[in-house]
Amino acid sequence: MKLSVLMPVFNEAATIAAIVERVLAVPLDQEIVLVDDASTDGTTELLDQFRSARVKVIHHPDNQGKGGALRTALNAATGELIVIQDADFEYDPQDLLLLLAHFSDGTAEVVYGARSRASQTPMMRFGNWFVTWATNRLYGQRFSDMETCYKTMGRQTALSLELECRRFDVEAEITAKLIRAGYAIHEVPIHYTARYENKKLSPWDGLPTMRALLKYRSWSPSIAVTAAKARL
Repeated sequence: MKLSVLMPVFNEAATIAAIVERVLAVPLDQEIVLVDDASTDGTTELLDQFRSARVKVIHHPDNQGKGGALRTALNAATGELIVIQDADFEYDPQDLLLLLAHFSDGTAEVVYGARSRASQTPMMRFGNWFVTWATNRLYGQRFSDMETCYKTMGRQTALSLELECRRFDVEAEITAKLIRAGYAIHEVPIHYTARYENKKLSPWDGLPTMRALLKYRSWSPSIAVTAAKARL
């Protein structure tokens, strides 16, 4: 199955070339969909050099946040499966092989890469623990890492969620809607090294994340979600 790697990019001039190279080095049938979210540090000029048969590049004229960039990337993707990839070095793209292994027998619906929090500061560790704990309490789950970037699922499944959130709260929206739609979400341990330079996520992002968890608790799947699930 072809994998579409959705990569929102905002002001990542220092890391973008290396992370694209690392993703392309993974032995998979894949494409990368890069969405520049109106960067101001020279990233915009760098991205066009990556255009190829395996790399799509899309530019936002205005900043739309991670959620907006994900929607753009998702609409441009062509793979049967999608995964979200940050444009820095926190995640190891070789772990994509671990995630996709669970789709090979056709039984997995959604797979998350669960991070170790060992490299996080106490504040970051508490924030990630808290929103995961809240997700488990609100939705009756046993996640160890709801906020992980590495979320893998069928492209039609992702499209059927009709994502709305603009910023980092999209992670909570994705999880909440998948649960409400009845998808089984599996977790796989992955490598993770937290970064602090040029970090976009802040403790204040926990507030919209909690709002999203509460909002989508009453969300009902549409016919599109039901149809996407039936195709699995």
